[in-house]
Amino acid sequence: MINVAILGYGTVGSGVVEVFRTNHETINKRAGEEIKIKYVLDLRDFPGDVMEDKVVKDINLITQNPEISIVV
Repeated sequence: MINVAILGYGTVGSGVVEVFRTNHETINKRAGEEIKIKYVLDLRDFPGDVMEDKVVKDINLITQNPEISIVV
């Protein structure tokens, strides 16, 4: 499994999430393994959003996590 962290959930970050969610099966097939969005870094809260449980406010959770393979 490849874990991804997205820095920011504004126009670009939310667009990345949308493309990933829409094309999840194709992306995984081309990558040859499961790709999962582990964290989304943002200072704001997003109650009711599909990524609500993945939003973190501390970048150290991303930079110091050896499970994170890709940062966008």
